[in-house]
Amino acid sequence: MLLNEAKNRIEKLKILINKYRHSRLVFDKPVVEESVEDSLKKELFDLEQAFPGLITPDSPTQRVGGAPLKEFKKFVHPERMLSFNDAFGEKDMLDWEERLKRIDPRATEGGFYCELKIDGLAIGLLYKDSVFQTGATRGDGLVGEDVTQNLRTIEAVPLNLTMGIIANAMMPIVVRGEVFITKKEFERINREQKSKSISAYANPRNLAAGSVRQLDPKITVSRRLDSFAYALVTDLGQQTHEDEHKILHRLGFKTNPHNKFCRNLAEVQEFRDYWEKHRERLDYEIDGIVVQVNSNQMFKKLGVVGKASRAAIAYKFSPKESTTKVKDITVSIGRTGTVTPIAILEPVEIGGTTVSRATLHNEDEIRRLDVRVGDTVVVGRAGDVIPDIKKVLKELRVGREKIFHFPEKCPVCGQPIKRIEGEAAFKCVNKNCSAIKREGIYHFVSKGAMNIDGVGPRIVDQLMDVGLIRDSADLYTLKKSDLLNLERFADKSAENTINSINSRKEAALDRFVFALGIPHVGSETALDLARNFGSLENISKVSLEDLLKIKDVGPVVAKSIYDWFRSDHNQKLLKKFTSAGLRVLKQELVQKSSKLKDKTFVFTGTLEELTREKAEELVREHGGNVSSAVSKETAYVVAGEESGSKFSKAKRLGVKIIDERNFLDMIK
Repeated sequence: MLLNEAKNRIEKLKILINKYRHSRLVFDKPVVEESVEDSLKKELFDLEQAFPGLITPDSPTQRVGGAPLKEFKKFVHPERMLSFNDAFGEKDMLDWEERLKRIDPRATEGGFYCELKIDGLAIGLLYKDSVFQTGATRGDGLVGEDVTQNLRTIEAVPLNLTMGIIANAMMPIVVRGEVFITKKEFERINREQKSKSISAYANPRNLAAGSVRQLDPKITVSRRLDSFAYALVTDLGQQTHEDEHKILHRLGFKTNPHNKFCRNLAEVQEFRDYWEKHRERLDYEIDGIVVQVNSNQMFKKLGVVGKASRAAIAYKFSPKESTTKVKDITVSIGRTGTVTPIAILEPVEIGGTTVSRATLHNEDEIRRLDVRVGDTVVVGRAGDVIPDIKKVLKELRVGREKIFHFPEKCPVCGQPIKRIEGEAAFKCVNKNCSAIKREGIYHFVSKGAMNIDGVGPRIVDQLMDVGLIRDSADLYTLKKSDLLNLERFADKSAENTINSINSRKEAALDRFVFALGIPHVGSETALDLARNFGSLENISKVSLEDLLKIKDVGPVVAKSIYDWFRSDHNQKLLKKFTSAGLRVLKQELVQKSSKLKDKTFVFTGTLEELTREKAEELVREHGGNVSSAVSKETAYVVAGEESGSKFSKAKRLGVKIIDERNFLDMIK
């Protein structure tokens, strides 16, 4: 990037970051997720490191917090409250360590102290004669807001210190900590807001910050705030940061029991990865860990740069949202012919995964977002799975962005693309389009469908490209000799592939129906069809009226099933499967009991004794229902190791959460 381009980008980033920070910190009204701000600040920080001559005192990377609110008296901190620069991956951490070692080769020999980074509000506490005298927010680091009366309401902030551990009980003691609100308390307050028809609070951090800033302490005490102390500024003989936590605990402060000393960055990474996977089990929000050089002497020697100590860094968890640029917009053709626009992105880390593509869903969504090639965008993960563009940062446009036009013809077969009446989707009208067939075969062999092990998209592509298969039924006519002339196929691998295909020549009815790729028919609907009609022959002859009698099958799904089985093309495909030797079994579900009758279960995480499929089968055998989504109608969420967003949603909705052992006890 040229100097002028960097200068222009830096100025635009500063304006946008300040806009977002001001709205969040001064008015407690966040415009975007804080991880989006972090991503923009990281880009700004990296640009300033590349072009240090462009660093200015008013840059968001050179200051802490926001301006003090006018309603409170100002408080000058005895010692400046610093913040942290951010790291987002192992490379950032290695670069940080390398920078420290350039200052002193022994910088990290004493190891690191790691703390959970509480998503709350930083505070400074001053004690005189062992009595709590003043409490303040960080403000700009030098001057904060005097919120003593509100902090007095927090039980975790001691009003008197246990001073017997030090020689001079009269000396002033300065402590730093974090105020936060628990998830349970956050949910309680939002329920109250809802009952009063008042808007819910956006997140626990904003609620904690707003509660500390209340003029009336009675409101603050009603919020039941909590706090951890994390730093001792006054010299009480501590040699390490770990010592500080031990002394703070002895003084009567609440400190986080999960904090840990780590000998090296490998242990730091292990600590960080563990808590990223298990943070949902905590009763408060964390967004990463704080890592700092454990030796206090070395910490001071390494000094300060801008707003932050060199010897400490915030190692953030992979964000659920981040910013990146749109390099191009293309389209893909799905197994039902639906044309989906895809944004090609500059790679970015989101939720522990490098994302380089994001769905734009349809033409209406492109128009709603007004997304263009070259735009800077906010990218998230829809349902924590599919990358999705959330927002376009139009303020960062430079005038060279290009508007995307939807194609009139299929890019694969060249046939017309038409918009389906009453839908937002465009579709390729050519049923023989190779892209549609290819995607259909990908689906057919996938784990959730026929589960043909070893036959993935790459092998399907090979087989289609040389004309060995044109549809899923052709897989069952392949012979070992057909594969031996293909690249990457030796005698053993060819034999294994054919054996894998032949091992699936007998199929459960629900799996086969799902594998057919009937529009709107997922695995649960396929199972409902199998349970209600028992055989493929019965399903193929069923009336619309009978389809509509099935629970959760509406008019759109019923018509899709009805039309699919009455298509001449699909009838020929089913006969082709039979001729190739595929046998579809009749479905007979033996219900062992009605212990779980009318109860809906959702499974999340990894179970110890059962596979997910076996657990779901047990629910059905005992009269229950299985769902993939948590709702108010869910009776139980069965949580295994590394449970994710479903676990969180269940807690939020008050759905009962049980473990695998509880579940097995229910059906004994």
